Amino acid sequence: MSKLFQPLTIRNITFKNRIAVSPMCQYSSTDGFANDWHLVHLGSRAAGGAGLIITEAAAVSPEGRISPDDLGIWKDEHIDYLKQINEFIAAQGAVPGIQLAHAGRKASHAAPWKGYHFLTPEDGGWTTLAPSAIPYKEGEQTPLAMDKAAIEKLINDFKTATIRSAQAGFKVIEIHAAHGYLLNEFLSPLSNHRSDEYGGSFENRIRILIEIIAAIRSVWDNDLPLFLRISATDWVEGGWTIEDSIKLATIVKEKGVDLVDCSSGGNSPLQKIPVGPLYQVLFAEQIKKETGILTGAVGLITTAQEAEQILQTQQADIILMARQLLRDPYFPLHAAKELDATIEWPMQYLRAKQ
Repeated sequence: MSKLFQPLTIRNITFKNRIAVSPMCQYSSTDGFANDWHLVHLGSRAAGGAGLIITEAAAVSPEGRISPDDLGIWKDEHIDYLKQINEFIAAQGAVPGIQLAHAGRKASHAAPWKGYHFLTPEDGGWTTLAPSAIPYKEGEQTPLAMDKAAIEKLINDFKTATIRSAQAGFKVIEIHAAHGYLLNEFLSPLSNHRSDEYGGSFENRIRILIEIIAAIRSVWDNDLPLFLRISATDWVEGGWTIEDSIKLATIVKEKGVDLVDCSSGGNSPLQKIPVGPLYQVLFAEQIKKETGILTGAVGLITTAQEAEQILQTQQADIILMARQLLRDPYFPLHAAKELDATIEWPMQYLRAKQ
């Protein structure tokens, strides 16, 4: 029997299969608002059969956007259209999820097709924030090191974004602590050179994440799942390691995190990533086996057989797919046929089912 199409229950939410749409930035918002593009992008993948649909990184504050074109959830006005999208997703039998994020020192950039260059305030950008006043790379603006007031504001921003997420009908929240964005910057000794209680030791560097988890869980229904995306390694000597990730997973498991989404890299231009098929799956396997927490595998997983093998060998519990689902929004329908699994098709498409 195919494990890819077996249901998975986390807390009180049941996913009809183990295929999740990984967060993928669309750079198609104005002032953080979702629009028809997001409805079609996310909705088509729900109609295509995925069990979990996660939005792109939704900024918890305006300065937390990667670009001026990012999705946001920092004000109540953002709720209504997100709610409409989520109602459509749920009507397809999928679970709507949101990734809450702050880009930190990697904020204030143009969208990729606009050059992805750093935007100065004169170009429509803004002053970026980070744990320490260290730019991501030479030639970019030095970020402002966050003081205690900025840290308190960040924690509250995640908390209020959680309240809005619930009002919009999301059933899963994923905290973005990967890819060199703000929470990843706090975790990694490469970017966190603080000497206060938020820097230095491992315990201090993870403190802000633990406090954000507590703030989210204080207002997020206990029956609903909380995921955490991490960069399992910086791929740089002297940086964050898989051993650190295992240690972190052990801690967050007791703090209310249900699943660790295991990505990697993004916090240093010096990284050397051996990119190839399934190159991050071993991180999901190690964290799962060492800690017992549920894990998600992500990164160049492109075939039904690859996804099935990961699950059958207990390397992970869900498969998060990005580029493959851009190429084929209906991948789950096709994969079910390949794996001889039974899956419901949208009634409107039944004439094409063979």
